[in-house]
Amino acid sequence: MTTLDCNPRVDTQRLFADLDLDSFRQSRSTAKARRRKDRLMRALFTATFAVALIPLVSLLWTTIAHGVRRLDLGFLTHNMTGVIGGSPTAAGGYGGVLHAIIGTLEITFGAMVISIPIGVMCAVYLIEYARGGAMARTIRLLVDVMSGIPSIVAGLFALSLFSMIFGPGTFNGLEGSVALALLMIPTVCRSSEEMLKVVPHDLHEAALALGVTKQRMITKVVLRTALPGIVSGSILAIARVIGETAPLLMTAGYVVTTNVNLFSGQMTTLPVYVYQEYSKLSANCPANAGAACVPTIPMERAWSAALVLIGVVLILNLIGRVVAKVFAVDAER
Repeated sequence: MTTLDCNPRVDTQRLFADLDLDSFRQSRSTAKARRRKDRLMRALFTATFAVALIPLVSLLWTTIAHGVRRLDLGFLTHNMTGVIGGSPTAAGGYGGVLHAIIGTLEITFGAMVISIPIGVMCAVYLIEYARGGAMARTIRLLVDVMSGIPSIVAGLFALSLFSMIFGPGTFNGLEGSVALALLMIPTVCRSSEEMLKVVPHDLHEAALALGVTKQRMITKVVLRTALPGIVSGSILAIARVIGETAPLLMTAGYVVTTNVNLFSGQMTTLPVYVYQEYSKLSANCPANAGAACVPTIPMERAWSAALVLIGVVLILNLIGRVVAKVFAVDAER
């Protein structure tokens, strides 16, 4: 009988002794070829990044260069009451954008109140209850279809809805909020669904093993863990609709005075303000107006309002990132 050598250390030594380790070493030409490919890909990605930055930097630079000419405290604290042509008002200014800022914030906030709960609850149903059934597939299809609906169609829907309920010719900020909410719901739903998918399944099992009800597990564990991602998705949805013009022209209308009532009367938003000022192109100046009359004031107001809109979007994104970071730290604890 032969005795088998079952010592794993000896078998490993024999294995490495039989292997030709020199065959695994890189040759000098192979190493040089890899370095050349690495430098080529680095240069390609850097060039692509630079090309992608060109339109962004150009847009920001053009807007800032044209917008700062008329952007001052008076422009931010006055509306368009009493503005006639290119002549200054009795207060000495050339009109402002205060009413548009208030309208933008109120209408956007109304859209958030409508769309975020609906989108999050839809995502919770798809992940926690439907679980890939026929109803889930149908809802996902409808959400995808809604995400491709033109904004003017959402405005037509809100206009017809409020006309049937309150009568023809109804214009108010809530109507504009409904139109924007239709555009926000798909983004909120899809982003929330993806965030709920990445919540570890172990958290579900641990909560249920402790005797927690499913409703409490969803609200206290699942949503709490996914909250930073849900906030980020909601901010993206807000940034997607805050610059819409067509649906708000049809629903909220346009007014030169300040209206703080979301449920009554027309309201002006920053995109609509920019559109109205740009459509004027230039202002009329009487023959005896002198240097106080500025014929190019509509375009200057349009650029300044566009810069204010970019600032509002930037502030909202910063707030969303701060909120997401705060809740992310709490969730880790």
